Amino acid sequence: MLWIWLLCFVFVCNSERIYEGLVVYHDELKLPDLPYDYNALEPYIDEATVKVHHLGHHKTYGDNTNKALKEWREADPTSPLARSSIVRILQEITEVPETWQVAIRNNGGGFVNHVIYWATMCPNGGGSPSGELMMQINRAFGSYVAFQEHFTSAASKLFGSGYVWLCENEKGGLVITSTKNQDSPLSDGLYPLLVVDIWEHAYYLKHQNKRAGYIQSWWNTVCWDEVPKLQRFWHQSRNSL
Repeated sequence: MLWIWLLCFVFVCNSERIYEGLVVYHDELKLPDLPYDYNALEPYIDEATVKVHHLGHHKTYGDNTNKALKEWREADPTSPLARSSIVRILQEITEVPETWQVAIRNNGGGFVNHVIYWATMCPNGGGSPSGELMMQINRAFGSYVAFQEHFTSAASKLFGSGYVWLCENEKGGLVITSTKNQDSPLSDGLYPLLVVDIWEHAYYLKHQNKRAGYIQSWWNTVCWDEVPKLQRFWHQSRNSL
């Protein structure tokens, strides 16, 4: 039965979600593999966009974060915050020395934001949530339709580049919020559950300047099964942050 044990071991190892490492200290952030192939979100998000978005933009944010963290840690080898997880650092971004604060806000935020973006999309996505998550959405927004309209409106009206999020606040309530550039909702005391990337590099190859078409397509990639798993992850992680 050794082969059964090996199969189970491989399954458990591969079932780790790409956001789980965000709450753990690392000497260097590593670009996570996507939980699906580059063409898996077709026809809604094209392979070329996913590939350049992941291997180009996302990787660059990680590389730049590592550079800033390395400089900070070498300059202040006794700083506990410098040796914390990237989530903890973003939660306490105002405590980061000014020399590296902007670089870490922009690049560390960009790294984490993209991890959540990839994690909450999947092939054969779309539809609507169910169970407790649906009840929470109904309580917070009145109905799923009202939530979707509010979220789409926020994404359509966001000026410039940034993100629109469904987050959980410290009291356990759900809120829709927007962040500019690569700012993270973690820096505002929120826990991200779902996000749409409104930077043009997320959609320009396929949709050019037609943001509305991209947002409509994005809804078909939302992985509603993953959102409550991410929510449980934040609940379990809070004590260690």
